[in-house]
Amino acid sequence: MVNLLVTEVLKLKRSRMFLISIIGAAVAPFMVVVASYIHMQTKANVIVAFDELFYQTNLYTVLVLGVPLYGVVTAYLITREYTEDTLKNLLTIPVSRSSFLISKITMLFLWICLLTFVAWSLAVVLGLIFQFKGLNSELLLQSIKQFSIGAGLLFVLSSPIIFVTLVSKSYVPTIIFTIVITMLNVMGGSSEHRGLFPWAAAGDISNHTLLPTYDPAVSYIIITLTSLVGFISSFVYFRRVDV
Repeated sequence: MVNLLVTEVLKLKRSRMFLISIIGAAVAPFMVVVASYIHMQTKANVIVAFDELFYQTNLYTVLVLGVPLYGVVTAYLITREYTEDTLKNLLTIPVSRSSFLISKITMLFLWICLLTFVAWSLAVVLGLIFQFKGLNSELLLQSIKQFSIGAGLLFVLSSPIIFVTLVSKSYVPTIIFTIVITMLNVMGGSSEHRGLFPWAAAGDISNHTLLPTYDPAVSYIIITLTSLVGFISSFVYFRRVDV
């Protein structure tokens, strides 16, 4: 398992996808900071504090940018083994299929954590550069918790994306699937029933904005079931499919 993870890290050293994903993670904080700064400069007596900056950055990361960005990362980690025709060689070392898939999932988790840290760090740095107000140690800890919860929920909800990628062995269906999820997030953003959609519920949970329409347990159960079905389906399919 450790050797598989080391191999994944070594592959990233020669890949442009890592840099592209970093740039993608930087989009949300950059856009939020610039838009907020312009708003402060064009409107009299308007001050955007750090708490609003963190809230908006995390919101756009979880609901808009995170799903397609992490979906592309997922597709990259899995489909490159098919496109580069390395999967057959790996499985003859021998490497069990479960260990192979676990290593990919672990690498995805670490990658998501890194991109989340990039987004959070950039929000802090840009907020300081543009002289946003209200930053303190308590807010820093709170924001780290919010970003971490969002990242964790997006990771567990990546299981259906992993399954789609395993079945399709291609970027295109995965990208389409993540775009559909993002569109549903945006379309249902103002709906009182958005807590029933797992990815929208993830955004509300991470920002503590769950609506009282349904008991919070309902959203947690839906997220858990979605995650479990995706992971179980992925492992069952990958162990049985002919490569």
